[in-house]
Amino acid sequence: MRTVTEFPRETRVIDNVWIPLSDGIRLSARIWLPKDAESDPVPAILEYLPYRYQDGTAARDALTHPYFAGHGYASVRVDMRGAGNSEGVLLGEYLKQEQDDALEVIDWIASQAWCSGNIGMIGISWGGFNGLQIAARRPEPLKAIVTICSTDDRYADDIHYMGGSMLLDNIAWSTYMFSINTTPPDPRLHGNRWHDVWLDRLKGSGLWVADWLRHQHRDEFYKHGSVCECPDDIECAVYAVGGWADGYSNAVFRLLSDLTAPCKGLVGPWAHKYPHFAGPGPAIGFLQECVRWWDHWLKGKDNGIMEESQLRCWMQDPVPPRSHYAHRPGRWVAKDSWPSPRIEDHRLYLNRHGLGDTSEDTGCLTISSPETIGLAGGVWCPHGEIADQASDQRREAGGSLNFDSEPLAVDLECLGAPVVDIEVSSDRENAQLAICLNEILSDGAVTRISYGILNLTHRDSHEVPAALDPGTVFRVRIQLNEIGHRFAAGNRIRLSLSSAYWPTVWPSPEKTTLSVLTGSGSLTLPVRPRRESDDVLPDFPPPEAATPLDCIVLRDPGFEWTVTEDMESGTVVVRQWFDEGAITYCDHDGWTVDSTHEEHFTIHPDDPNSARCEIVWTEQFSRGVWEMSSKTRTVVTSTPAEFHLEARLEAWLGDMPAHRQEWRESIPRRGV
Repeated sequence: MRTVTEFPRETRVIDNVWIPLSDGIRLSARIWLPKDAESDPVPAILEYLPYRYQDGTAARDALTHPYFAGHGYASVRVDMRGAGNSEGVLLGEYLKQEQDDALEVIDWIASQAWCSGNIGMIGISWGGFNGLQIAARRPEPLKAIVTICSTDDRYADDIHYMGGSMLLDNIAWSTYMFSINTTPPDPRLHGNRWHDVWLDRLKGSGLWVADWLRHQHRDEFYKHGSVCECPDDIECAVYAVGGWADGYSNAVFRLLSDLTAPCKGLVGPWAHKYPHFAGPGPAIGFLQECVRWWDHWLKGKDNGIMEESQLRCWMQDPVPPRSHYAHRPGRWVAKDSWPSPRIEDHRLYLNRHGLGDTSEDTGCLTISSPETIGLAGGVWCPHGEIADQASDQRREAGGSLNFDSEPLAVDLECLGAPVVDIEVSSDRENAQLAICLNEILSDGAVTRISYGILNLTHRDSHEVPAALDPGTVFRVRIQLNEIGHRFAAGNRIRLSLSSAYWPTVWPSPEKTTLSVLTGSGSLTLPVRPRRESDDVLPDFPPPEAATPLDCIVLRDPGFEWTVTEDMESGTVVVRQWFDEGAITYCDHDGWTVDSTHEEHFTIHPDDPNSARCEIVWTEQFSRGVWEMSSKTRTVVTSTPAEFHLEARLEAWLGDMPAHRQEWRESIPRRGV
């Protein structure tokens, strides 16, 4: 990535700007803008997050926001209510209060002497979510957004549930927010009030995972903030960006299909990071692309960006299975519109002896997977920096029902969502079905290309699930995650079915056996015919960014991921250890942050109710002799009827206890 030090406009940074809200709370912001913006006002770009601009996102902010400022924008990074240096208490994700505050922030920005009145929003993950949500509120100054690695559907396509099965990210992500809500504002900015602001957070933020566990179906809790409920609410222009290795690429295609507002889409090989520094590569000149977007929508420049293809995707080539890729080979392809009339359905049938071009006589095959199937699945939302992606699927084959094709005669290039139609029955009232789409390479290695999961009680509705009638055959359709992939001639396609997928999703209440009718089920692949125009499609420019953050690394980050099996009991434990390192931020007079967390996922292959998730986070903030620290611990287990939740929060100021709180709760399972 090339560091840019000279820009069209000279810039300055204003640190810790207070933005007053109507209820008396003040939000803290850092603003980068051209030095002469007061005399020559510029459009503004807002990024609005709970992740602490002073330290949590400081490294990526340093690359991005000064770059926008140097190209003639006021780039505004705001800590949300109850986060970082802002006042108040953060009570949950994507609340109406969060949106209401943002509307006031946008009005405040638009009223500043340095702002021309036109505003854009940019953000990844949470910031991508609330960009869509705030756009749906239609603030007049907001003209365009860039939403990266986000979703329009908080229930069906977020960290909480996948096909109605509870993701373990529902627990894991809550523990991160549990921990970050213990962290303090900078005492130098708040004076003697800092301690009260901190204690308000410690005592008031609550235990979010308890709420998340109580809401198990698609109810108003998840409909709020899901812009798919009424996509016409969004009127400003939307640039939707995702990555094939990320957990959030599907929303790009839905937004292109559903929005009536101007919309473009971009999907690269990336995991959950900004595309100018994301892995797997290739990274692109994403900031240059954003400036073109902002120039068109915020400055009115006719630069041709909206005359280009509506969708650009990285078409991935076959690769050996790896849990980490530095680079994914492939090429850029483009579609003038999405959905595309040029996508053709290619159907393969689930026959007794494999995937076939025609349907054979109906038969029946059964599968009762070990609860440990899914250990080679990586994590639901990889970040691309560590070994967190799906590895060789051969280790999953013995506990799955596998349908293999014959070797392909020609390449099969797919863009879109594979769909599986299947007739199935269960021996229990509650069961789940996981489906992996794999490519078998010539040496026998198996690479996962896509997957999908369905809680079979949700076969007709996520809002009103219905128990299964054991032994009764029913038909379901499962849409797998979107793909851009070339299956190579000579390789084979494998569809693997299992009744468990740990530790991606929580297991069913009882161990189940599924019976699958063969000959009647099918896999439909979205085939994209190759076009001559692919060969002349211009590449994105190489990545650029502003000067990296000035900081001192006291301890390098570290990572461990182990899977151990007790050979006597059979219990399997996945342990993940994350050391975020220790860093001193040079712009803040010795402000030092140290963070670690450890995750244990335990299960026995024959007992779904042996599932146990334990996650511990530690945080330490210091400057000179001043120091605070916190430790949070969360444990979730289950019986067939209930989830059991235990949690503890401890915080210290130096050696003195500042706050301690414990939670213990049992929550009924409702078809999950």
